[in-house]
Amino acid sequence: MDIPLYLCKVKTLISIEGLRKTYNVGLQDVHALDGLDLRIDQNEYVALMGPSGSGKSTLMNVLGCLDSPTAGTYHLNQQDVAQLEEDALAEIRNREIGFVFQTFNLLPRYTALENVALPLIYAGYNKEERLERAAEVLRTVGLGDRMEHKPNELSGGQRQRVAVARALVNRPSIILADEPTGNLDTATSLEIMALFGEIQAAGNTVILVTHEEDIAEFAHRVIRLRDGKVESTSD
Repeated sequence: MDIPLYLCKVKTLISIEGLRKTYNVGLQDVHALDGLDLRIDQNEYVALMGPSGSGKSTLMNVLGCLDSPTAGTYHLNQQDVAQLEEDALAEIRNREIGFVFQTFNLLPRYTALENVALPLIYAGYNKEERLERAAEVLRTVGLGDRMEHKPNELSGGQRQRVAVARALVNRPSIILADEPTGNLDTATSLEIMALFGEIQAAGNTVILVTHEEDIAEFAHRVIRLRDGKVESTSD
């Protein structure tokens, strides 16, 4: 029996209020984020867009616990992470967030299996557990037959799949993807976006940073930034 929508409890994963990030450039203060408010629910698929200087890169760094805001609150899974020290932020990054970058960021001397297993070292898994979990995730992204290949032996799309597998290996709450198709051709880009759709359908929250309208259309909600604030949001 289908459950009525009004009975389905939606959990807020990210809640941001009055977020500000100010940089001192010479004698001038630059407000990269200027009182930004944002809410993202668990299992959403969101695209962040905006022109150069809109604040999307700064917001991505704050969302990924790579940087701390100057002011405002950022609650992730009901924990206020805005003012945490670096060690605490690093722990949250490793536990809660999986990163996928435009340039893949794979270690060239390591196999696909070894690259995917790397985050598990910091999570305290032994070697056998790391390799078993990494192999499981590589099979999930369709690379079960490429585990022993090094990055230079893989196509661009395969390398990005390795990067996606590495992002998934710790079972994070969020997959944060920064221009993940920027170095891929059109056909391969569509394959990677289909993979993100599968990841979201399996229960992950996906936040995609892109400047490409056709890529943003894969998301279920598009949030547009301008001058450090949310300009509009559309389903």
